[in-house]
Amino acid sequence: MNKRKGNASNLLNRYAIPLLGISLAINLLLLVSGIVKTKSNSLSSTNKTTVKVDPSKDNLFNEINPEKGFEINAKFGDLGPKMLSLGVIDYDKFKSTYEKSGQKIPAELDGILKNNVNKKVKITRDNSYFLLNFFWAVGLANKSKILDEGEIMKYGGLKEAGNFASTGGWSLAKSNPMDYYSKASLIPLTKEQEDLVAKVSSNVYRPCCNNSTAFPDCNHGMALLAVFQLMASNGATENQMYEAGKYFNAFWFPGNYYDLALYFKNKEGKSFKNIPAQVILGKDYSSATGSQTIKQWLAGKGLIQEPPKQGGGCGV
Repeated sequence: MNKRKGNASNLLNRYAIPLLGISLAINLLLLVSGIVKTKSNSLSSTNKTTVKVDPSKDNLFNEINPEKGFEINAKFGDLGPKMLSLGVIDYDKFKSTYEKSGQKIPAELDGILKNNVNKKVKITRDNSYFLLNFFWAVGLANKSKILDEGEIMKYGGLKEAGNFASTGGWSLAKSNPMDYYSKASLIPLTKEQEDLVAKVSSNVYRPCCNNSTAFPDCNHGMALLAVFQLMASNGATENQMYEAGKYFNAFWFPGNYYDLALYFKNKEGKSFKNIPAQVILGKDYSSATGSQTIKQWLAGKGLIQEPPKQGGGCGV
């Protein structure tokens, strides 16, 4: 019995050091594997880090928001004075939206509200927010088949139409925004022009939702509807309206369209200006779902970049 115990002890002593060495080796391998894995994850994380963009040095940003702006072949005319007279824009309320952010309405933009302006509409980095609110009011008040009979009427008719962001959310009027809903012929259109606006609007989406401009339930949709109406009344073609929609959307949603420009550059080797406007504005790219798909593709490739902060939300 003692002899067997002694033999067992001898065997244990004989193999103890080799076993200890094997154990240390295994632990070392596991440690190295962990370090490599951690390093790999760190590199992967680094590849997906958001890169901030300097607009003065970024050609891609200049493609979506051209430094000189984007001009349409239509003038402001007396839209501003008409809206002030109608009450859909209360001048003091409109002015206060600027003062709350510590700035005044630039004299040029103030003149658009007060005077008959014989100047073509041009959206720029400096006036994009002003034009978003200006054309929001135009779209809300202008007599329109889209407002009277379109998709916005499918959810309770006129009685419930005031519950959308584009209607109930307009807080810069003299009274209830629905007092002005499709009430004034600010931009008279022929039947052909009205049909053209409806056709283009139904094919143009925006990144804040999955609705087309033919369902203008937010400020961006209502504003772009007004831009299309103004263009149609001035004889614009279908392609010209799509092209305008491409750039107005890009000024109002710079982050989303920066992603699109980055996507087409890396996936197809094409610049933003060379992508057909109707393609970009379609549901696959410009809707909320489409924008999310693009963002996921960029993230998967480690291509996420952060464009300059600009653009407005779905409110005043």
